[in-house]
Amino acid sequence: MAEQELSAQLELHEGEEIVEVIELPGNGAAAAEAVFCLSLDEKSNSLVVTGGEDDRAFVWRLSNGEVLLECTGHKDSIVSASFSHDSALVVTGDMSGLIKVWRVETKEEIWSFEVGDLQWVEWHPYAHVLLAGTDEGSCWMWKIPSGECKTFQGSGSQATCGKVLPDGKRAVVGYEDGTVRVWDLKQASPLHIVKGQDSHQGPLTCIATNDNGSLVLTGSVDCTAKLLNPLTGKVVGVFSVQNSTKECVETEQMEETESNSNSVESVGFCRVLPLVAVGYLDGTMGIWDVPSQTLRHKWQLQAGIVQLLWEQHSPIIYTGSLDGAVRIWDARSGRMESECCGHAAEILDFVVNKEASMIVTASGDRTVKVFYLQRPDR
Repeated sequence: MAEQELSAQLELHEGEEIVEVIELPGNGAAAAEAVFCLSLDEKSNSLVVTGGEDDRAFVWRLSNGEVLLECTGHKDSIVSASFSHDSALVVTGDMSGLIKVWRVETKEEIWSFEVGDLQWVEWHPYAHVLLAGTDEGSCWMWKIPSGECKTFQGSGSQATCGKVLPDGKRAVVGYEDGTVRVWDLKQASPLHIVKGQDSHQGPLTCIATNDNGSLVLTGSVDCTAKLLNPLTGKVVGVFSVQNSTKECVETEQMEETESNSNSVESVGFCRVLPLVAVGYLDGTMGIWDVPSQTLRHKWQLQAGIVQLLWEQHSPIIYTGSLDGAVRIWDARSGRMESECCGHAAEILDFVVNKEASMIVTASGDRTVKVFYLQRPDR
């Protein structure tokens, strides 16, 4: 296989999925280059960008695996790669803090900037604007391609996760010290700081918002998910699954036992019913009814949950796990509908297209798989 190519192979599995397996080219270290992140283009859902341990990212066509752009010049593993709202631009960010923006149509790099060690970078929902969080606690915002910049100074604690709210005027950022800040993007000032008794008792791991931005859900190493009203800065709910298979550790023990402790890894809002989902590293997943804050379903998987996603138009939820499988669940009945297998290592990232006809997965086994879902009930 040539260095610049992606190879595609079609496999037919028994059951309801046809799987197209896309294997990323390595850089000489066979089987060591995990694929860390991926994203579908917002506009057409026909393009994918993937980034990995080999310090490279690729933009490729979902239908046939054709590579449209190879994003080179990074100095460390790619930990973030995504399309802008209009699918015109792609951002790639590596662990060392080097961020690059590429124009898809012309296949050229149009902007780059280097920050401290990067935790995350994401696009504004309506503009060519980037927001990024770093190890030293500050967040950066840039207009692309002018590079006009604002910084958001935290307390010096690592900015572990962040999300621009749907109004495009505010962002919610979670920190290693358990605090949450709601930022005014125009003024670069905090509107609210959730700290003390209301804050998490460990580093934040994930943030999600509902469609209108009236509620924010945060997850943490402290094994809780907190429901936040970003308008008031008040915590309005706490979700926690008791008696999970691994006990959560005390705050002062988290650093020493981090590799063995449980944590909330992913959270999300259902798009059509007032439900939220919380996925844990020990394989537990809980579905809560938001108005009553009651636990509707609790599932215990055999492998830890890395990520969960809700379908856009139905109460169907997808979980990606450390055993390399994506499972599809119905949040109404609590039943598992389907299972997409085939990876030889853990799922590190996955996306579902708008029509829910396709799942694209990235794995530690150095491959990306495209699952075409054929369900007679849809």
